[in-house]
Amino acid sequence: MAEVRRSTEPGRWLLYAVLALLAAAFLLPAYVMAVNAFKPLEEIRSGHLLALPVDWTLAPWLSAWGTAQIGVQATGLRPYFINSFLVVVPSVLLSTAIGALNGYVLTQFRLRGADLLFGAILFSVFIPFQIVLIPMAKTLGLLGLAGSLKGLVFVNTVYGIGFTTLFFRNYYAAFPAELVRSARMDGAGFFGLLWRVLLPNSLPIAVVAAIWQFTSIWNEFLFGASFSDFSSYPLTVALNNLVNSSTGVKQYNVHFAGAFIAALPTLVVYLVSGRFFVRGLMAGAVKG
Repeated sequence: MAEVRRSTEPGRWLLYAVLALLAAAFLLPAYVMAVNAFKPLEEIRSGHLLALPVDWTLAPWLSAWGTAQIGVQATGLRPYFINSFLVVVPSVLLSTAIGALNGYVLTQFRLRGADLLFGAILFSVFIPFQIVLIPMAKTLGLLGLAGSLKGLVFVNTVYGIGFTTLFFRNYYAAFPAELVRSARMDGAGFFGLLWRVLLPNSLPIAVVAAIWQFTSIWNEFLFGASFSDFSSYPLTVALNNLVNSSTGVKQYNVHFAGAFIAALPTLVVYLVSGRFFVRGLMAGAVKG
């Protein structure tokens, strides 16, 4: 037994070395951005991007957020950070709730053409953003939602329904049929079965759907650039404007800080809820 263990140790250490190199390769850009976001612009322009700051400063972060000014850079991300939350939170809640209802109907009731309907909903997952730009622009114009936060909520909710329906449908397809039959024998109706039996046991897949939608909508750029105006820009569009609005010398330290500010919410979500995301997938999100 000891000989077998010794024979596997070189392979294990080689695997660890490969994984360490891959981790370093993935983390290197984040490291470069982080250390240079704390440097004065003069240090960045002198080279040595991998070196730690000699003169640590929070000025780039304050400028990116909008509470200070460096050079010609005056546009901050603070109002657009709030805009993104005003879009993401209702979009996540609405698309998750509709996906749960769709998954419930598609699995717990024998509907004629249910598989065809699910296939049509699933097809929406594979539709590129670019294809829906013109139809969605016309729809938002007819509804009076063009260039508003409500319009972005509508767009992201509609586009997310396909994903959330897929998650909940596959989860409910593997739900114990005995519990459903028992609830129906006890007199549970349409909403009673959903509210008292399925939803209380849907926390794992609800977390999966919420995390998926949060990260997708927060990082989305094309819809934000196409269907919003200056007052309703989401954070990704504002970050792009921040980088491209500089004239003369580029404020790279401010740009790095702004990128980290934009990425911070998704990092927090994965750090706090990452293990629940994996558990939810294992609990049935990829089954069915």
